Amino acid sequence: MSDLSITRRRLLGAGMLGAGMLSALPAWARGASIHHGGAIRSGFDEVSGASIDLTVGEGMHTVQGRRGHAIAVNGSVPGPLLRLKEGTSVRLNVHNTLDEDTSIHWHGLLLPFHLDGVPGVSFPGIAPGKSFTAEFPVRQAGTYWWHSHSNLQEQAGHYGPIVVDPAGPDPVQADRDYVMLLSEFTPMHPHAIMDKLKKGEGYFNYQQTSFTDDYPLDAEQRRMWGRMRMMATDILDVTGSTYTYLANGHGPEEGLEYLFNPGERVRIRVINGSAMSFFNVRIPGATIHVVAADGQNVRPVPVQEFQIGTAETYDIVVEPTDEAMTIVAEAMDRSGMAVATLASRPGARAPVPALREAPLLTMADMGMNHGAHGGGMDHGGMDHGDGAGAMGGMDHSAMGHDMPAKTTAAEPMDMSGMDMGGMDMRDTSKLPPTVKIGPGIDMVAINPVDRMGDPGIGLDRVPHKVLTYNDLAALERNDDPRTPSRMLEIHLTGNMERYMWSFDGEKYSSVTDNPIRFAYNERVRVKLVNNTMMAHPIHLHGHFFELVNGAPEGFKPQKHTVIVQPGGFAQFDLTADEPGDWAFHCHLLYHMHSGMFQVVTVAQPGTTAGAEG
Repeated sequence: MSDLSITRRRLLGAGMLGAGMLSALPAWARGASIHHGGAIRSGFDEVSGASIDLTVGEGMHTVQGRRGHAIAVNGSVPGPLLRLKEGTSVRLNVHNTLDEDTSIHWHGLLLPFHLDGVPGVSFPGIAPGKSFTAEFPVRQAGTYWWHSHSNLQEQAGHYGPIVVDPAGPDPVQADRDYVMLLSEFTPMHPHAIMDKLKKGEGYFNYQQTSFTDDYPLDAEQRRMWGRMRMMATDILDVTGSTYTYLANGHGPEEGLEYLFNPGERVRIRVINGSAMSFFNVRIPGATIHVVAADGQNVRPVPVQEFQIGTAETYDIVVEPTDEAMTIVAEAMDRSGMAVATLASRPGARAPVPALREAPLLTMADMGMNHGAHGGGMDHGGMDHGDGAGAMGGMDHSAMGHDMPAKTTAAEPMDMSGMDMGGMDMRDTSKLPPTVKIGPGIDMVAINPVDRMGDPGIGLDRVPHKVLTYNDLAALERNDDPRTPSRMLEIHLTGNMERYMWSFDGEKYSSVTDNPIRFAYNERVRVKLVNNTMMAHPIHLHGHFFELVNGAPEGFKPQKHTVIVQPGGFAQFDLTADEPGDWAFHCHLLYHMHSGMFQVVTVAQPGTTAGAEG
């Protein structure tokens, strides 16, 4: 089987597929609906041109012998790759053949807010039998994706990739250009998953501790976790116990190949289009050069592995050295993986590594780390352009112990001699008055520190270089050199046992009339503090923001989604220059559905209303 293979020559000709040539495409690529209840194809094709039709339908989908209901666009899961061109205009026509409302959010694309595709925020949704057209100028280049923002449809297959070719020369030179869209398949209906999480948040965790497990936890550590009513193995809410992990819609046994000739440079645009999964991506035996993050070019970073959170994208370049090399996208909890092969000839294969040992959460994930590792530096001050990211001193206020930020199953953390007294993780008095105290909060980070230098859960002890946010720097200078005029602190809050998620202790349903307000063109530093023991990929619609990561002055990397590690915080600088109402939420689908969602309102030019935070 083959998926999207794009050579340099094809890249040059891709923009030639205009509306006049669409008749040459098969019916499903022109937007014809699949028959109601019909079979859905795995994989995707490419559509482009000035006007593109996307038809949302439903049917049965089979992956590696498992069959379930799915929602497809133009007859496939994922839906088609949209190939756009910077500097042109595009008309995207979405046709709904479902029996329920639908929508499409163009994730990462800069466009007017009323075309952003979020029902209840920017438009009413697309009713059954109706259509919606989004027509806008394409203002950027890079790797993005699209997905439904309606009724948990994203989990069922309603998503697809976007590639925007630059108007001028591409700074990334490669002989091959591929897309690797990571996602999940489950025969279980999304609302059934939500129901099980509400009744028992550990339902899908088959890696829980027990009397017979072999996790390197001593008796005192087990008692500590028991007293806190938490699990050291609570890494992902939904796992490989129900998910089959996909690459371009194909399961790990279905043989997805990316062909190359020896000596070629291969670009792979990695998109995490999953509903609930973080992936650790590596190519055993190869050095990966990260060249773009969330569609924005960065100075190349050589690594052997990187973690990609839900909704993030990373472009990588690799020069294969063997006739076949395996691309591994291992779920963060190591309960399964997506697999593809870089192959110099059809059918060439390399060994697929076994799943690594499941990781364990540690004191750092409880917010009890004073900053001895990775991102432990406190960036509390504003960046005044000295190239050091305005990094403050180490925060030792809560503990006097020197401990690693994380530990894996292979190297347990020594907690001997540690005084757990006074470390009440449920002491809500430690929260600021902006956080609403109630049953939606069951944990408070004792001493949250900046964890931007953390490679991700389970990756701090691997014997090779792993990407961190602190490695990223923009390839070109950012266009707004201003120092932020104020700080806005937002707390990520939740109650795992009740499966309640929120910002500042309030579910979205409670705060729809109280959005986060920015004045037009206001420059703000946003600090996201994670009071939970789960990593959250936080996405702001309609904008890019600059990570406060210690990059040289003017070259902080721009992203639209940032992972906030458990018990820590992350900061970004935002120029609020896109007027309108925008969604702001955790991109873990069931967290968003449970309440970790807000609306950001950017005032129209010439007004100052809403500058208070």
